[in-house]
Amino acid sequence: MADIAAIFHWPLDVMLAMPVDELFAWQRRAADRWNRMQGGE
Repeated sequence: MADIAAIFHWPLDVMLAMPVDELFAWQRRAADRWNRMQGGE
């Protein structure tokens, strides 16, 4: 959840309302975005 909050700036209450599988999907997107921003894959 910290990855999602750091990249997308979503508050905790928004993330707590999401199903776990959706959180995992957004975490992957956050990691992908972080890597692109840092020049990685």
